[in-house]
Amino acid sequence: MAGSRRRARELALQALYEMDIAGHEPVPTLERLIDDARFDEQYADLARTLLTGVISRLGELDAIIARTAPMWPAEQLSAVDRNILRIAIREFLVDNLTPTGAAINEAVELAKRYGSDSSGKFINGVLGSISSPGKIAQEGP
Repeated sequence: MAGSRRRARELALQALYEMDIAGHEPVPTLERLIDDARFDEQYADLARTLLTGVISRLGELDAIIARTAPMWPAEQLSAVDRNILRIAIREFLVDNLTPTGAAINEAVELAKRYGSDSSGKFINGVLGSISSPGKIAQEGP
């Protein structure tokens, strides 16, 4: 089950990456990825929820990243790191879909797999700052 949820995150990440890098429409891209993977409908729905949630709140998510990592505005991050952060923030902060610790752990694993050598530490640091007590209440999503 955890592997399928991770795979749903991976598919959402891939669709967002294609949106950022190639300008592809993310929803049809995700549907193609789901079809190619012959993905179980339950987890396909999770991938769709993650993707559409990120797309509908891009500005809000990027503002959270900018407040938390002012030296690295979202537009200056690698497409992989930026979209991993967007997915995780959407999951645990904006829509409370996943417990904070689980969302951060999953984001770090995605960063280790798809990002640069330093992506895992960077993602962990940014998400840890966002999730620290008082940070959410003071600044809100």
